[in-house]
Amino acid sequence: MSDSTSADKRMTGTSERREQIIQRLRQQGSVQVNDLSHFFGVSTVTIRNDLAFLEKQGIAVRAYGGALICETGATNVEPTLEDKSALNTGLKQRIAQVAAELIQPGHRVILDSGTTTYEIARKLRHHQNVIAMTNGINVANALLEAEGVELLMTGGHLRRQSLSFYGDQAEQSLQNYHFDMLFLGVDAIDLERGVSTHNEDEARLNRKMCEVAERIIVVTDSSKFNRSSLHKIIDTQRIHTIIVDDGIPQESLEGLRKTGIDVVVVAE
Repeated sequence: MSDSTSADKRMTGTSERREQIIQRLRQQGSVQVNDLSHFFGVSTVTIRNDLAFLEKQGIAVRAYGGALICETGATNVEPTLEDKSALNTGLKQRIAQVAAELIQPGHRVILDSGTTTYEIARKLRHHQNVIAMTNGINVANALLEAEGVELLMTGGHLRRQSLSFYGDQAEQSLQNYHFDMLFLGVDAIDLERGVSTHNEDEARLNRKMCEVAERIIVVTDSSKFNRSSLHKIIDTQRIHTIIVDDGIPQESLEGLRKTGIDVVVVAE
C-alpha cells in the first residue's frame, strides 16, 4: 500500500469507516479486528467499538477476534437517534440533495422524523413557497432556517428515543390535509415483507402519513435492504419512488423496478 493510500485510510471518518466495514462483511462474511485496525490505521479498541455498534444495529455478530455478518437480516434493537446520525452521514446527505430537488414551489410535503429527513430539511434553506409538516423535533429545528418554508407540526406525545411525536393527536392532525409528497425514512425494507420500523406507534403514524400523501418517497441507505423490523408500515408495492445509494443489492434493485417503482440510485 502506498503512503498516499495509507493516509487516505487514516483520514476516513467514523461513519465512512463503518460503512466500509459493512461492505467487507457483505463481501467476505466476516472481518478480523487486527486486519481492520491495520487497514484503517486506527486502534483495535476503535475497531471493537465499530463492531459493537454494528452488532447493536443487527448487522454483525461479534466473534473471537472479529465479527460475522448477521444472517437473520432482522433488526430488533432500535438504535438511538445519535447512533443513527453517526452512520452513513455522507450517503444521507447525497440522498437528501436528490430528494430536495424534487420539492418545487407550491408543493406540500411531509418529512417523517429521522436522520435522512433531517438532512433533507437542511437542504430546504433556499426553497420558497413550500409547506412542510413533520413529527420530528430535529427536522423542525432544521426548517427554522428555511424562511420560505411554512412549518407545520403534528404535535402529540414525544418519543425521546427518536425525538418524534406520535399518538392520536399526531394522527388526527394529518386528517384535514392533503400532501403532494411524503418523504419516509425507514429502519428496514424487504421486497416481500415491506417497509418496517421498530416502534408500533411510529408505524401507525407513518401509515396515516401514507394515506394523505399523493406520492410516497422512501429515502434510505442501502444497509436497510433485506432486513425487517417488528412493525410493518406498508407493502413495498405502495412506494412510488425510492432514493438510495448504489450499494443497493442488485436483486433488490431489479425486483423494485419490476414492480414499477421508480428507483433513483445515488452514486458514491
